[in-house]
Amino acid sequence: MNSPDQSRLGKPVTYADRYDASLLYPLARGPKRDELGLAGALPFFGADLWTAFELSWLNRRGKPQVAIGQFTIPCETPNIIESKSLKLYLGSFNSEPFDSADQVRDRIRADLSEAVWRGASAPGTVGVRLLLPELFDREPLHELDGLSLDRLDIECADYTPAPHLLRAAQDEQPVEETLTSNLLKSNCLVTGQPDWGSVQIRYTGPQIEQGGLLRYLVSFRNHNEFHEQCVERLFMDIWRRCKPTKLAVYARYTRRGGLDINPLRTSHPMALPANVRTARQ
Repeated sequence: MNSPDQSRLGKPVTYADRYDASLLYPLARGPKRDELGLAGALPFFGADLWTAFELSWLNRRGKPQVAIGQFTIPCETPNIIESKSLKLYLGSFNSEPFDSADQVRDRIRADLSEAVWRGASAPGTVGVRLLLPELFDREPLHELDGLSLDRLDIECADYTPAPHLLRAAQDEQPVEETLTSNLLKSNCLVTGQPDWGSVQIRYTGPQIEQGGLLRYLVSFRNHNEFHEQCVERLFMDIWRRCKPTKLAVYARYTRRGGLDINPLRTSHPMALPANVRTARQ
């Protein structure tokens, strides 16, 4: 089993000058889910929405081509892809000739699918979409919809995950709310480099005390974990502590190395959000 400390994160690397699928480095989701007490059927649905802004290859005449890549990794996959390995993998396309953008898309889909589903008894596929330059000006910016928790004037003292801060009015009528914050920050599990994000929490159920929820989100500030793992921790803490009947947690993280990762975890089947970046992305 691959481990984070054996990856290329934080280590000098030589960039490949030709296409190389072996650069992808899958990491099992299982160990971190074990920490959260998740065994058997997952209590959530969702996916990890990646955007690759540094994607290029050569056409058959040697002329460089560029695109923006959007990848959808289902949360049911047994593995995630370590992000630096994805950057190195995509970089290996830079000097490789392909017949068309469709061929590039199909190659990426096959390679990512093999890596994230590796070890599964019934492997599936990932979603891959390439946006070519003629579509770039159609890509909008939009902040996450909802009531901003950041308006609250609170005092913060916890900077590692503090689920005890979460409270909900269990003896009152249920509500339906969408809450957001731009104050989510955690750190890379391996390098400790900061990961900045915005988060949207949609729920139905006992009303969550907003000051405590914001303090809880801030408490991730010194926490070391990958994006996907942080969002699953957020989901499970809110699910267990506040006991909503429905819950969706969606985070959009700022890019690093030309990649952003935007995980969604939801208690119920729902359409994936449009992969629309925020201003900080």
